[in-house]
Amino acid sequence: MKTYCKIILFLIVLLTAQKQYAQHQSKIAAVANMDYKTVSINQEITFYNQSNDTLSSIILNDWNNAFSNKKSPLGKRFSDEFYNKFHMASTEELGGTINLIIEDTDKNSFTWERTEKNPDYITIFLNKKLLPNQKIKLHLTYVSKIPSDKFTGYGYFEKYGMHLKNWFLTPARYENKQFVKYSNENLDDIANAVSDFDIDLKISGKNAVTTNLAVEQSAQTDKETNIRLTGKNICDVDLIIEKESSYTNFKINGLEVFTNIRSGKFNDSLKKKIIERTADFAKNQIGEYPFDKIIISQADYEKNPFYGLNQLPKFMRPFHEDFLFEIKFLKTFMNNYLKTSMRLDSRKYNWIYDGIQIFTMMNYIDEYHPKSKMMGSASKYFLLRGFKMAQTDFNEQYSYYYMLMARKNLDQPLNASKNTLIKYNVQIANKYKAGLSMQYLDDYLGSKIVLSGIKDFYSLNKEKQTDRNDFEELLKSKTPKDIDWFFNHIIDSREIIDYKFDAVSKTKDSVTFTVKNKGFPLVPMPIFGIRDKQVIFKKWLEISEIDKQITLERKSIDKLALNYKNEVPEFNLRNNWKSLNALSLNRPLKMTFFQDLEDPHYSQLFYVPTLFYNKYDGFAPGVSFYNYSFFDKPFMFILNPMYSINTKSIVGSYTFAYNQYLRDRNLYNIRYSLNGSYFHYASDAAYLKLYPSLSFFLRQPNYRDNRKQALMMKYNIIYKEPSAIVTDSTDNYSIFNIKYFNIKTEVTSHVRFFTDVQFSSYFGKVSAEMEYRKLFNDNRYFNARVFAGTFLYNSNNTQNYNFGVSRVNDYMFDYAVYARSDITGILSQQYIHAQGGFKSFLNPSEADQWLTTANLSYSILWNWVDAYADFGFIKNKGASNTFLYDSGIRLNLVQDYFELYFPVYSSNGFELSEKNYGEKIRFIFIFNPKSLINLFTRKWF
Repeated sequence: MKTYCKIILFLIVLLTAQKQYAQHQSKIAAVANMDYKTVSINQEITFYNQSNDTLSSIILNDWNNAFSNKKSPLGKRFSDEFYNKFHMASTEELGGTINLIIEDTDKNSFTWERTEKNPDYITIFLNKKLLPNQKIKLHLTYVSKIPSDKFTGYGYFEKYGMHLKNWFLTPARYENKQFVKYSNENLDDIANAVSDFDIDLKISGKNAVTTNLAVEQSAQTDKETNIRLTGKNICDVDLIIEKESSYTNFKINGLEVFTNIRSGKFNDSLKKKIIERTADFAKNQIGEYPFDKIIISQADYEKNPFYGLNQLPKFMRPFHEDFLFEIKFLKTFMNNYLKTSMRLDSRKYNWIYDGIQIFTMMNYIDEYHPKSKMMGSASKYFLLRGFKMAQTDFNEQYSYYYMLMARKNLDQPLNASKNTLIKYNVQIANKYKAGLSMQYLDDYLGSKIVLSGIKDFYSLNKEKQTDRNDFEELLKSKTPKDIDWFFNHIIDSREIIDYKFDAVSKTKDSVTFTVKNKGFPLVPMPIFGIRDKQVIFKKWLEISEIDKQITLERKSIDKLALNYKNEVPEFNLRNNWKSLNALSLNRPLKMTFFQDLEDPHYSQLFYVPTLFYNKYDGFAPGVSFYNYSFFDKPFMFILNPMYSINTKSIVGSYTFAYNQYLRDRNLYNIRYSLNGSYFHYASDAAYLKLYPSLSFFLRQPNYRDNRKQALMMKYNIIYKEPSAIVTDSTDNYSIFNIKYFNIKTEVTSHVRFFTDVQFSSYFGKVSAEMEYRKLFNDNRYFNARVFAGTFLYNSNNTQNYNFGVSRVNDYMFDYAVYARSDITGILSQQYIHAQGGFKSFLNPSEADQWLTTANLSYSILWNWVDAYADFGFIKNKGASNTFLYDSGIRLNLVQDYFELYFPVYSSNGFELSEKNYGEKIRFIFIFNPKSLINLFTRKWF
């Protein structure tokens, strides 16, 4: 018997040893120079071929080198998202891998390559093939130049320290007969193979080190810090070097938690209680963390913050400091807990990480803050009680953040690769929808089946590399119900869910109805019986019951409601109600001041103060009435009456629009609209503009492509009151107008193509313009615009419809011109970048036959002081071609929104020497909050 026990024990030890032996290993001797922001590395990688394939090459991830080139995939993503700090950075602020040498144990060099397209991983070509279960040792020497932390939150920071992440080379994960080759796109989803690490780190000066590795030895002097670190079975090394540590260490049941998450002034014992509660909750909901340490940094949080009202300035925040800390810590802890312990492709299957994270966070709020609201304590204020936002439960906000993108027709499938998602979907919409979807499935299945599946899946991750199929099979094994619909329609598609009531009849004892599917997918849907706003019963309608007549016991209910608690990520909740009282409306009218969330219980009408300005109307305060909330709707209207202070009359505008969204086409939106406006174009005369329009909006299949295209057709009907001041005016006219835009804009380049065709009884004209803007590596911009326009016919003898040379001729009232009839005064110096585009006031000032111009500018100092030059030919009837030119300095304070132009030399001569030079200065100033919002939203959408 003892012999058998010895044999069994021997086999266990042997198998354990083999498992440890088969792990990749990295031994690193590193010297960190804090002054030069570099880490010199001597590294030995023992690579084990853990696959059944014979390898002829090996891939090493080198994500730090993504910071060496502004044209890298990382730089491209920054440019796409209008993040200019990387492209405007100095060479000293960039990072990279320098002087890389790779040799074998006999000092023979390996051949390796790094492509210009993918500078963040290298391919090593082996001198001989590596068979399954064989190993090879690679000796590497190189210098890691650490980038500034202002790009991603990781790197060197100004207070003499470094937060090192992905700072050395490591083997890429190998699966499905190939290495996973992912570039660094600022998504924190590096595909490193699991490895053991042994690091001897030497740091110049006396420093504090915080790390997720075990500290085996540590010694310090005033001149040097030496530390030895080890770690087993990990994918990533987190290392923070500071003069004095900003991290606090909490020991929670054998787990060391290091955090520097910023918090307000509240009791430290309460902070420890929050951290302990979070760690215990994660352990109970998901499983035991396999490591001894976890780092929860402020940098990690700022990469993926909790978006909501806690983003407001401190004096406006409606949450207590302890709750804000709890939410920040909870979100970051859950993210790091899952990312560091699960063997799952976080680029390909990011929805699983997100789903588990948000699902667990929602359960945490239900457990410890069940009465919390989206607006926190602000929900108690008397003036806010009527707002849907104030009464919305904290967990319900996730649905609204997702729905914002669904209504814009910009949502993307949950199973889409993380690097194909637009920024809002990466950080908010898809993350929240994934959590909501798991909560939806858990509510439908009951018995906490999804929670049980998550625990088993997390446990499985400790044994092997997992994927989506493992998770799907685990969930399916736990229920007899068919849940293929969940993966086919909720995870793998962006099909919209939209149910409504149809054919409802009632008796005293029963109610009969049909639930109609307005969307495409058939999924289970909960139905509720409501009496006096209280839930009397709830029933899950199975897929087989949709579009079929159903009879239920009435139980004295006065309303039927679908998806009452917003458990299903449904596209439209406004058609989910049916009143059973004869005199009651399904959704009564509710007027709301300013803005609010969409409330499916009511038909909402919003109103908000507005302020308009032009010289003739003066300031015109008004009220805008509209029917849409933060979310777009198919039918939208805006009524904006105003009172003109100067003319003592009513002015304003209106819009009625219907949006037809096409879900799976390049042509994604067709808009039918009727618009009108009434303002003064002179101090003694007004204009009325009416224009029905039809617009087609197109996008690329790749949602991250910033290209926007639109084809617009509108019929402009203009009625102008006669003016004693503006003598050359036409009382009324109509113009059919076709426009086509093709624009692609990002930080490094901007390309815009625009065509305009106009027909009326007086004239026909066509024009086109091309604009190009480029940011060079020396942080200087070059901008070029070419405009060409010609009349097809022109039977009008006035100048009303001519091409403008220095001032735009806005006879269709398309531009926000502050003083359209003035030729003197400060407002007449407003510049609009259209038609001729000259900045100096030149003669001839208009063209009634054809016009061709070019507008150029180039940065001469920093990135906001430009030199500009314009030149072109102007042709008028009965006159020869005229060549005009001008040049000067542009102050590009906020590009396209706030600019100043100072003419220097032109066809008029040397303008700086002329009298009244101040009257020659031109300006761009956008007095339109909606236009300014585009500066901040373009990086998200």
